[in-house]
Amino acid sequence: MEYSRLKNGKTLIIRKAQKEESSKFLDYINKVCAESENLTFGQGEFGITEEKEVEFIASLAKADNGLMIFALIGDELVGQLVFNGGHRPRIRHTGEFSITVLKEYWGFGIGTELIKYMINWAKETRLIRKINLRVRSDNQIALNLYKRLNFKFEGTITREFFINGNFYDSIHMGMEIDD
Repeated sequence: MEYSRLKNGKTLIIRKAQKEESSKFLDYINKVCAESENLTFGQGEFGITEEKEVEFIASLAKADNGLMIFALIGDELVGQLVFNGGHRPRIRHTGEFSITVLKEYWGFGIGTELIKYMINWAKETRLIRKINLRVRSDNQIALNLYKRLNFKFEGTITREFFINGNFYDSIHMGMEIDD
């Protein structure tokens, strides 16, 4: 568990998710997907039952190359990050992360703190050697954050998102983890 002081003066707690919190997470994800067009799913599209979410959180807790962390202010879930590592021997050292923060908390440094936690965790595992991400090409705030944290541009995938009748490209970025 880590504590940090945010730009708004509040204390942020970052810790691993617990399977008993699956309902709290699903409530959170339903709220966050209604607030942003930057996700790979929209309102009502997440499509995971509470039972499946319990299984998912439990599987990440057991995995040496998977992570799910929550950002909390008091008891309120305000952000989350999931890193999924590869399941086969040749790709176990790499994976992709996804991150969300409630809109009312954008700009306070929560995303930065979640990503720093993940990077430190990856280094500590000594297993994770590459962190990947994808982001909508027009999400300049996220792109700036990833660049600031030393993620490197690796390519563009055209038409990866289709939202409200429009196509959007995605930028793929990565960070190599070395000793």
